[in-house]
Amino acid sequence: MAEDAILGYLATHEEIPDSGQFASQHGLQHNDVVNVIKSLHGFRYIDAQDIKRESWVLTDEGKKYAAEGSPEVQLFLAIPPEGSISKDELQKKLDPSVFKIGCSQAGKNKWVDMGKQVSRKVQHVEDKVKDLLIRIQDGQAIGKDDINSLKARKLIVAQTWKGYSVRKGPNYAPKRKKVATDLTRENLQRGDWKELEFKEYNFNAKGPPAEAGHLHPLLKVKQQLKNIFLQMGFEEMPTNNFVESSFWNFDALFQPQQHPARDSHDTFFMEAPSTTRELPEDYVELVKRVHESGGYGSRGYMYDWKREEANKNLLRTHTTAVSTRMLYALAKQPFTPKRYFSIDRVFRNESVDRTHLAEFHQIEGLVCDWGLTLGDLIGVLNDFFSRLGMSKLRFKPAYNPYTEPSMEIFSYHEGLKKWVEIGNSGMFRPEMLLPMGFPEDVRVIAWGLSLERPTMILYGVDNIRDLFGHKVDLSLIKRNPICRLGIN
Repeated sequence: MAEDAILGYLATHEEIPDSGQFASQHGLQHNDVVNVIKSLHGFRYIDAQDIKRESWVLTDEGKKYAAEGSPEVQLFLAIPPEGSISKDELQKKLDPSVFKIGCSQAGKNKWVDMGKQVSRKVQHVEDKVKDLLIRIQDGQAIGKDDINSLKARKLIVAQTWKGYSVRKGPNYAPKRKKVATDLTRENLQRGDWKELEFKEYNFNAKGPPAEAGHLHPLLKVKQQLKNIFLQMGFEEMPTNNFVESSFWNFDALFQPQQHPARDSHDTFFMEAPSTTRELPEDYVELVKRVHESGGYGSRGYMYDWKREEANKNLLRTHTTAVSTRMLYALAKQPFTPKRYFSIDRVFRNESVDRTHLAEFHQIEGLVCDWGLTLGDLIGVLNDFFSRLGMSKLRFKPAYNPYTEPSMEIFSYHEGLKKWVEIGNSGMFRPEMLLPMGFPEDVRVIAWGLSLERPTMILYGVDNIRDLFGHKVDLSLIKRNPICRLGIN
């Protein structure tokens, strides 16, 4: 109906100057007229130009006052013409919001005398607010000061009206031709395909975006870190065992059984299977001896080492448990220098907040060679972190049960303008290496850091729960840019 009206009108007129007025004159819904204009414009039956008009419309509160009167007038009329009324009695006669606004506005207009008893100061008032609201409702213009007053009271809001002016297009016809979208078998049999007009193909139209998988930011940063390790000649360690025994996770690292990290408040112990099935007995005996009475220049911890503690299964608290297994296997062969790395998930019984999770990813690198020193460790760290774009490093002495000396690693953050801790490092103790069977002059240097912290910095994430876990916004995964870590 709207299409026939538009095309028919243009047959005898140059232009439809205003689609809104056209819809009113022909008894049509403006939305229907707009939809038809867009369709006809697409097929070039008509040319359309946008029209925009700013107007004011009543809010829900404004509509209520246009019907019932402004709060100040409602309050004024509730006061007896002669005498007075108590404030409590007056409040009972009015809606709470009307009473509150009415008191303020009526007092401001000096219509009433407010006290314990409320009385009129004047006998007659005009409801100017209601009159202005009705005029706006009827589409009439009002003054700028009146608009500002009503807008300040949130009784009106601006509304943008959109419409079109319309002229004949290059393909104009009084009636739209029905174009065929497919050539059918029936068209060929009847022969009417010769007279049919077919819809043109739009080869420039974009198809729907293809749904595909997206790499998580952690995976992108992890791959770049892998590439850096491989460029430096490191081999990746197998990290597929999330469940580990306390022996490989703690004892083989020369970490005492009374250490706080082995408490259930810090570690997830397994209920089933609760203990490991087998351990290398000869190596277990050597580890027990060095814990109890020392050796290799050490006094040990001088306590009764318990096998049942070592047998307990847990979710690994660090990937150093993997490094321990790899070093033990390496010590059983004729020694060859090695460089190992791992990047995988670890688990700790920590309170979850914006910077901590109960599971996260640990990056670990180690070098095993003859005669390594602390200088070699600092040199490797400078090489590794410079490839991450961190050229300003500082080192601070620290304590770890299984490394001596140990160092915390700090890098200068240009954005924060301060030194930030980025990792931990050290040289594995002889009490850990020699029971494995390494020659006395073989040393192992190692370092570790989390994967989440550099990823949060790179992608501007300040809450770790927005990066990893069930609260992650999937749109972040779809939109995140490529990782340029280590790309010069």
